[in-house]
Amino acid sequence: MPTYDYRCEANDRIVEVVHRMNDVVQTWGELCELAGIDPGDTPPDSPVTRLATGGNVLTGKGGDEPPAMPACDLGGCCGGGTCGIE
Repeated sequence: MPTYDYRCEANDRIVEVVHRMNDVVQTWGELCELAGIDPGDTPPDSPVTRLATGGNVLTGKGGDEPPAMPACDLGGCCGGGTCGIE
């Protein structure tokens, strides 16, 4: 399931949560509920904004190793997802 980063406009905190791609998080209260954190003094109806840094997929396999990249078929590995780009 993807992870997303949200920033609260009222307290400038950034919180990472896991939810389905089609779920919409609009308020600090919703974000805190998803993250399992206390909203503190910030009003629960304060707006939050999803940041472009989120959207990473958790595979549920655990560990710190990223998934293996497929081999490049262009004669050697070009790395970084840039196969065929000069």
